[in-house]
Amino acid sequence: MRRFTTPRSHTVRTTALLASAALCAVAVQTGVAGAQAERGPSAMAVPMSPDQRASEIRGAQDNAAATAGKIGLGAKEKLVARDVVKDADGTVHTRYERTYAGLPVLGGDLVVHQEPSGRTSVTKSTEAALSLTSTDAAQPASAAAKAALSAASAAHTAKPSAGTPRKVVWASSGTPVLAYETVVEGVQRDGTPSELHVITDAATGAELFRHEAIETGTGTSQYSGTVPLTTTKSGSGYQLNDGARGGHKTYDLNQGTSGTGTLYSNATDTWAGGRLTAGVDAHYGAAVTWDFYKNTFGRNGIRDDGKGAYSRAHYGNGYVNAFWSDACFCMTYGDGTGNKKPLTAIDVAGHEMTHGVTAATAKLIYSAESGGLNEATSDIFGTAVEFSANNSSDTGDYLIGEKIDIFGNGKPLRYMDKPSKDGNSVDSWYSGVGGKDVHYSSGVANHFFYLLSEGSGAKTINGVQYDSPTSDGSKVTGIGRDKAAKIWYKALTSYMTSNTNYKAARTATLSAAGALYGTTSTEYKTVGAAWSAVNVK
Repeated sequence: MRRFTTPRSHTVRTTALLASAALCAVAVQTGVAGAQAERGPSAMAVPMSPDQRASEIRGAQDNAAATAGKIGLGAKEKLVARDVVKDADGTVHTRYERTYAGLPVLGGDLVVHQEPSGRTSVTKSTEAALSLTSTDAAQPASAAAKAALSAASAAHTAKPSAGTPRKVVWASSGTPVLAYETVVEGVQRDGTPSELHVITDAATGAELFRHEAIETGTGTSQYSGTVPLTTTKSGSGYQLNDGARGGHKTYDLNQGTSGTGTLYSNATDTWAGGRLTAGVDAHYGAAVTWDFYKNTFGRNGIRDDGKGAYSRAHYGNGYVNAFWSDACFCMTYGDGTGNKKPLTAIDVAGHEMTHGVTAATAKLIYSAESGGLNEATSDIFGTAVEFSANNSSDTGDYLIGEKIDIFGNGKPLRYMDKPSKDGNSVDSWYSGVGGKDVHYSSGVANHFFYLLSEGSGAKTINGVQYDSPTSDGSKVTGIGRDKAAKIWYKALTSYMTSNTNYKAARTATLSAAGALYGTTSTEYKTVGAAWSAVNVK
């Protein structure tokens, strides 16, 4: 699950994030950089129908054993196909999870790139060889569950979820080891649901890693004015059920914290006032996000399978947050302080749904540098959605959460042109950046994206003044937001893995820019310059 970003976030899991910062900051990109050079528009992904995509994944799974042998995996390793991206020139990027002796390998994901010429290259989450002396655990599963409950005590969690602990191979850092993964469900201090994943060594019982899976962040709307809504007629009335976008439904939780609540319904197809307002914003935000991904990248919904998620408005009492959950495949919005400012603005909706896209593609671990990249990806595409919506009441900008007024003083949550203006985020990379809360370490990638899009220095866009610095004093000339977004999406879907860190993100985006525009292009050179400007070299 994914949470949006509020000031409390760095206090809840700071200890866990610091403890795991060194564990997930390694990502190995093998034989990829520049491999797709000079392909230009032919490197754009070909849109596939849900049935076509499912067929491609089945085909990849049928050939998984041969692929495993071709890329040199061991006899006990198997590949599980998760996604297939086909480029216009015939290059195929197949994303796999890995198993070892039948056990899931956490951090073992990889992407195989097959060019029409027959050339094959691989992007791996880790290069560590998988070889265990035994898959028999010295520690019982009950010990792992007890340790996980102890680790989760600060979040007031309840009990391990069904199916856990489960035996796994932990390969996200160093030498792969036999381990247990326990998921503990409950509630965090601010009311956000908790799904804490705790990894313990199956031989010693020592905790190896932990991360929180809740990753935060016509009607008349609160933020977007009068907007078009796609609804469904039901009897003599109407429901917020979008049949044009995979059946996306919007529910009123009525201050509850579980279930789906009540599907929004109305006697007429004009939605305005009272509790309907937050539902209008949530439903509209989901629609413009769907349309952005569909129209820009040919993506059919969050999982690219044509199926809509659902939205829940009016969560909790005075809940100042919003979050995405992979478990329910849904977005959830609180009403803000005093239940007066629902967190249902366009960029928030785009942010939350993008967490689902990331989970369906690179699956960036929500901790250390990969966690910062996860958050930044949601900010980047939340911003792109806001620009794409072209709504006169909420014009596009490089400010995050400016409409929801989290602080009560009109200031946005984050700034992409100079992230440090929020008092917590970082403008540039340094060796300890992975130890910061992921909402603040995301500043490195947010700043990169702004520089790549708009360039450095002072400028005014849609009435908002920006002045973006560079860490090395260089001047960067932007290539435009549309090209920057295409490069990031290509990198996310074809080259990033669960453990990608900032150095590997530079490699991934250069690979994407080289594939899309060529390695001698202005776009490719500007990607390199923008990363250097935020000290990622």
